[in-house]
Amino acid sequence: MAEMTTDGQSAGDNFDLSQFYPIFFEEAGENLDQMEQMLLALDLAQADDEELNAIFRCAHSIKGGAATFGFADVAELTHQMESLLDKLRRHELQPSAPMVDVLLESSDALRLLLARHQGKQVETPATAELVQRISALAHGTAEAPATSAPVSAPAPAATAHAAPVVTPAPALPVGTRELELHIGPLENPAQANGIAELFRDIPGLGDISPLPCDQSDKRVYRVLTTASDTDLLDLFTFHVSKEQIHIVDTTGAPIHPSTPAPATVAHDASPSPTASADFGFFDGAPGVPVSLAVSVASQAEGAPKAAARASGAAASNGAMESSTLRVSVSKVDQLINLVGELVITQAMLAQKSSELDSAANQPLLAGLADLDRNTRDLQEAVMSIRMIPMSVVFNRFPRMLRDLASKLGKKVELVTHGESTELDKGLIEKITDPLTHLIRNSADHGIESPEERRAKGKVEHGTITLSASHQGGSILIEVRDDGKGLSREKLLKKAREKGMDAPDTLSDAEVWGLIMAPGFSTAEVVTDVSGRGVGMDVVKKNIASLGGTVEIESAEGAGMRVLVRLPLTLAIMDGMTVRVSDEVYILPLASVIESFQIKPKEISTVAQGARLVKVRDEYMPVIDLEHVFQVPRFEFNATSPIMVVIEADGARVALMVDELIGQQQVVIKNLESNYRKVNNVSGATILGDGKVALILDTSSLVRRSRH
Repeated sequence: MAEMTTDGQSAGDNFDLSQFYPIFFEEAGENLDQMEQMLLALDLAQADDEELNAIFRCAHSIKGGAATFGFADVAELTHQMESLLDKLRRHELQPSAPMVDVLLESSDALRLLLARHQGKQVETPATAELVQRISALAHGTAEAPATSAPVSAPAPAATAHAAPVVTPAPALPVGTRELELHIGPLENPAQANGIAELFRDIPGLGDISPLPCDQSDKRVYRVLTTASDTDLLDLFTFHVSKEQIHIVDTTGAPIHPSTPAPATVAHDASPSPTASADFGFFDGAPGVPVSLAVSVASQAEGAPKAAARASGAAASNGAMESSTLRVSVSKVDQLINLVGELVITQAMLAQKSSELDSAANQPLLAGLADLDRNTRDLQEAVMSIRMIPMSVVFNRFPRMLRDLASKLGKKVELVTHGESTELDKGLIEKITDPLTHLIRNSADHGIESPEERRAKGKVEHGTITLSASHQGGSILIEVRDDGKGLSREKLLKKAREKGMDAPDTLSDAEVWGLIMAPGFSTAEVVTDVSGRGVGMDVVKKNIASLGGTVEIESAEGAGMRVLVRLPLTLAIMDGMTVRVSDEVYILPLASVIESFQIKPKEISTVAQGARLVKVRDEYMPVIDLEHVFQVPRFEFNATSPIMVVIEADGARVALMVDELIGQQQVVIKNLESNYRKVNNVSGATILGDGKVALILDTSSLVRRSRH
């Protein structure tokens, strides 16, 4: 174990903790997200003990990591939050709305503090007022009833900011020793706080309490532990150098050697119903095993894991840490590109193998069939890595809506469905802002005030419903509210005032679409929430850039519904290969419904040259790909048309093609970044023979048939 100096550097190998900053910042963000969600879901009347313990552990994890890395401002604020949460979970205080408010505000301040420590240019939050409010709430009630547990000696003034004391339990494990721990002299006495934290974070390490000390640069503690001096030194040297640590055995013999060993519960750890009396170790074990010390040392080197702090048993910590692996997105993208190249190579081999004699090359063809199956399984496994549940986006909105409703003086409830629906990481990141605009719009313009809702015979609480689901080859995201809806007359009047062409003959869908015009707003008053007309047009622009569409439905007095359809634009997909003259195109297999052969006389021509085909008593628009892409046609390759029925955006059309070549996996190459945007085309791919084929945009083709 390398010896540590007071500034966190290793005396032997120049150990640099800054290399673990990214892990800490990521885990701190996850803890803040988790804490925020639990605070919003907290039942103030009947708060669950486990929920309060979980919220406390989130704050404690952030505090521990911040103290390890020397982020004093973060550690101080989380310490105050921890004090309030500790009283809540011990039922010394009753949770209240002001407590939730100040904890949420503290969460926002912590995000800014962490961002500043990451080197980002953000405004430094003033935490002094937050600290005062938290302290006032923590001390604003009567003292808690006395307990039978012995009370530790009060800390002297110099240790006023030391870590909260861990009170010893009445009975002690076999082999427990009583020690005096002398630390110092210290340039920064706060360094000793980290040692006290170790006894809070490591189940079974023991108990620690401060003793009076007349020297301001030193600290003295009373320690009850089963660990050996060597193990203790190895742990303590992550916070202070070995020369500053002096351990004195005040008994020279174990305390209560014949007493059974019930589980000693740390003052800040939730008791685990499955924890054994010997902390998971064998009876009579001579102190903490070295593996425990090594495990904790590894945590200190790698920025203490949040899961390890939150867990109640050391054995489960290792399992939790090994169940996940943090990998850079760039590495995942590189892996996907390599799998894409493998798919292309496999397609080439499959095409060449079709020309071989099956009887003479049976072993080779069997191997290629296995390669095909394994390639598909590999592709599905790799693609699933980039898929992220919509809950990642949905979880951002309860807090935002709570603050927004409070600012607007409204009562709004958010209901979510389909949180487990998965979407590619790239789309997840880009869909967040448009959904934020839609929810803010519903809260501000859609949901009425409680007084208005009562006057209309509605319940005081308005409801905004956010849902996600798969539909064919697309993902459908819906934002719905039960507010006042859109007024057709009001929209038409506003459009005419702005000089827009808005005749009374416009359909409802066209009138609703007016709100997505640039600068269009129906707000009577411009506020800091909305009203400047820069919301819905941004939504439409951002969704369109993702290849998606936005539809609006509304009923005046009943509410509004916004439907966002996004293509599942993944790097690899299953496609149906079709031929038109000498050209080959790819249709997303998820959009293909059926195919059939038809005679030209079965196609009907209606007004303005539009053509329809009857499929089982249903007339469908016909789209001739030969005309759409101006494919040269020669007499020798003219054949009877084949119809391929595709579905997108809730509608179906029939495409005319010459031949169905077959189904295969294709690798999507971005055509726009390599060439330019092409209408009715979503990308390109490389076929098994090395030729380039266009991947058709089924949504665009369906919209074309409507026009």
